[in-house]
Amino acid sequence: MKFAIIGGTGLIGSQVVRKLNEAGHEAVPHSPSTGVDLLTGQGLDSALDGADVVVNLTNSPTFDDASPAFFRTSMDNLVAAAKKAGTGHFVILSIVGVDQVPELDYYQAKTLQEDILENSGVPYSIVRATQFMEFVDAVLSWTADETTVRLPSTPIQPIAAADVAAAVSEISAGKPLNGILDVGGPDVYPLAELGRITLAAKKDTRSVTADETAGMFAAVQGDVLTTKDGARIAETRYLDWLE
Repeated sequence: MKFAIIGGTGLIGSQVVRKLNEAGHEAVPHSPSTGVDLLTGQGLDSALDGADVVVNLTNSPTFDDASPAFFRTSMDNLVAAAKKAGTGHFVILSIVGVDQVPELDYYQAKTLQEDILENSGVPYSIVRATQFMEFVDAVLSWTADETTVRLPSTPIQPIAAADVAAAVSEISAGKPLNGILDVGGPDVYPLAELGRITLAAKKDTRSVTADETAGMFAAVQGDVLTTKDGARIAETRYLDWLE
C-alpha cells in the first residue's frame, strides 16, 4: 500500500515511515520541508495523490489557546484533500484521556482534531498514546530551578516513542477502526516519583518537591491519563529505557 505520512520527519513520523517501508509498503514523508503546508493547503493534493492511507502526525507549534485554530484549519484542509484523493483510511495520533482534561487548551485542541476526523465521513483510526518517555526531561524543565524540581503526583504511564510508532504503523496498515485504540507503557508512576527516578538515573543532584499546583499536569484530576481495559500495553519499561 501507499502511505502519505504528514509530519513524516518528526520523532514518531520518521519511525513510522521506516517501519512501513521495511514491511514492504511505500511510505512517503511529507512536511514543510517537502513543500506541504497544512495551514494553506499547499502541496496536499500532490502529497495524497494515489495514497491508500494518510497518517497525520503533525503537531501544533504552540500548546496555548492558539492550538485549536491550528488543528481546525489543518484538519479541514487535510480531510478535504483526502476526500478529493479518495483515500480509504485516515489515521491520527492523539493522547490517552485527552477528552477528560478540558482545563488544558492543548487537550481541547486535540479533542477537536479527533471530533473533526470522526465526523469527516472518511474511514479512520485514532491511536491515543500515553506520555512519551522522550518528553519526561521537558516536563521536568517546566517547573525546575537550579536546586529543585516541583511536580504533582499525577499518575503517568510513560511509553517509548518506538512503541508508539509500532502501534501507529500496525493500525495504519490494517482496516480502519472507525474508533480509538489506547496504547501505553507497562508501568504507572506518580509524576513526582517519575521525576525522582529520572534525576537519579542521570545523577542529577536536584531534589523533587511534591507540589500539586506545579506545571501543566496539575490540571489533571485522577488517573485519566492512564490506560483502561482494552488498551494495548507496550513492553518497554521506563527503567530499561533510561539505561
